[in-house]
Amino acid sequence: MDAAVKPGLLQGKFVFKKLPNGNLDKTKVATGDPSYKLPARRTIMRRIHDQHATEKAVKDEKLAGVTCVALTGDHWTSVNNDNYLGVTVHLIDASWELHSFALGTSLSSLVGNVSCSVVLPALCHLKQAMKISDDDPAYIVRFKAAFTKDLNQRREKTNLEWLKVATALDPRFKDLKCLPRAEREPVWAKLSELVKGEEPALQPPREENPEPLKKKTALLLMGSESESDEETPVDNAVMRYKVEPSASLDQCPLKWWSEHTAVYGKMAHIARKYLGTPATTVPCERLFSLAGHIVQKKRSSLSPENVNKLVCLNDWWKKEK
Repeated sequence: MDAAVKPGLLQGKFVFKKLPNGNLDKTKVATGDPSYKLPARRTIMRRIHDQHATEKAVKDEKLAGVTCVALTGDHWTSVNNDNYLGVTVHLIDASWELHSFALGTSLSSLVGNVSCSVVLPALCHLKQAMKISDDDPAYIVRFKAAFTKDLNQRREKTNLEWLKVATALDPRFKDLKCLPRAEREPVWAKLSELVKGEEPALQPPREENPEPLKKKTALLLMGSESESDEETPVDNAVMRYKVEPSASLDQCPLKWWSEHTAVYGKMAHIARKYLGTPATTVPCERLFSLAGHIVQKKRSSLSPENVNKLVCLNDWWKKEK
């Protein structure tokens, strides 16, 4: 049972004992009643849910009485190496008292790997949200101006050319509405160049007589008007992908490409390269949290070699589940 549960949860049958190391431990109180049985797990969880609902109603009422609040959030990693997002709310009530309390904690959607193709659409959304309106008070205007300035500086420090191509290769955002109109066509031109420079996939050897294929190729070359027609298949592939209906936002772009690999060929190889770049450093930061769980005070004598092996094995086994 978590230490945050009130002592009254078990109706006085348990108390919390403060240990010298600062940890909380629950200790059974001798009740003198030999017929007493420990409550079942389901009973404890039901009482936790009931108390949470009661306290949540109090917090909701407090939130309903204010006109503005401040929110703070942070990601943290559990012992199970799961990524969580915690949000706290801060407000001043009618009595001019400052209150801060948890608004909620949830398993972060970034628990899975997210491609860098979402970066530019996310930045565009933030930019739209930070637009100054006539109804904004002065302090909101100053905040939005400072936020937008910082956001633009961070955007300029990123590899924009890479992110633009990655966004175009994401079937959800290939309309490139997150970019100005003048910047969209150069992205498609860049993608066409990448497709032309992509080496063809290796094909298994064929035992058939290649002569008929050579004859067909010769006929096609004779019927072509100029050497520039060699670029047509590439341009057609990019154009067909460009006019393809955009995927829904809840659709996985990797699954979309797995279903269209045979259709777009070289473009699928490029998509594998660009969409394989993560949007955040969360996967790498999880290794630091994982290493912190392994290299503890009682295991401080672990050699760097063993730490490396334990961290890698833990990460690999977790991904195989």
